[in-house]
Amino acid sequence: MPAPLSARAWESLLAWYFVSVWGSGFLATKIGLQHAPPFTFLSLRFAFGILCMTLLVIVLKPRWPATRVEFGHVIVAGLLMHAVHLGGSHYSQYLGLSAGITAVLLSVQPLLTALFAGRWMRERLSAVQWLGIAIGLAGVTLIVWHKIDVREATLGALTAVAISVTGVTAGTLYQRVYCPVVDLRAAALLQFVSTFIVLAPLAWLVEGAAVRWSWTLAGVIVFLVIGASLLAVNAFHTLMRRGQATKVTSLIYLTPIFAVALELLMFDVLPSVVSLAGIVITCLGVAMVSWARPGRAAS
Repeated sequence: MPAPLSARAWESLLAWYFVSVWGSGFLATKIGLQHAPPFTFLSLRFAFGILCMTLLVIVLKPRWPATRVEFGHVIVAGLLMHAVHLGGSHYSQYLGLSAGITAVLLSVQPLLTALFAGRWMRERLSAVQWLGIAIGLAGVTLIVWHKIDVREATLGALTAVAISVTGVTAGTLYQRVYCPVVDLRAAALLQFVSTFIVLAPLAWLVEGAAVRWSWTLAGVIVFLVIGASLLAVNAFHTLMRRGQATKVTSLIYLTPIFAVALELLMFDVLPSVVSLAGIVITCLGVAMVSWARPGRAAS
């Protein structure tokens, strides 16, 4: 039965909010890493996130996980999505991997999600959806093609981004499978605390917790915590609960479009003809994944 128009409009709003903020996050992260190394920067980010979520939890009084098992599932999902994913992606940029290569490699997530969703969640994609995934990945590659410099792709940086994409794919599916009804507000606080506990010692032992304090750093942390870690991640998981996993994760293909737009607005960097062609191709791929009928569920 089709969803009511109001529900569709709400889901569209959540989707575009997630895409715009997630795309902007690449630029914000790049700025933040100029003031603190990755583990230190993430520790500051999650410390502020804990403060924000503690205040919200006190006011809103969400439902906490009912059992130790559910509690453990929330922590595991959070460590995969935050500590592993963000730690890997931030460290790859810190090691010199260009934003272009990072974006292309992280855009493998929808393909990995499609592969694992069939086994874990009995989701079957149609031939049109599989083609849409391939077209979307090709479009993303074209969008960031002018930024790619393979000479920057060191073994360490490639390892970090591989860990990142594995973490976010596993964490996204893990949370949907094992935490389908957990209150996202309570889950966010638990996940922020567990991530901080893991990353803070690394920041101190590996990086010496070196920080170059500035209002710019503060602004970036506020944007990434409130705009991305709280609102965008909750929007993403809300969409995951309402729709097919592969359809939702295909939205990640659209994030480089916002990176290109922000470069134009903030740094007057004009996209190339190849990038513009990539934007069109990416949108086509996402449309094919989102609008095509899925295959029959696996029995």
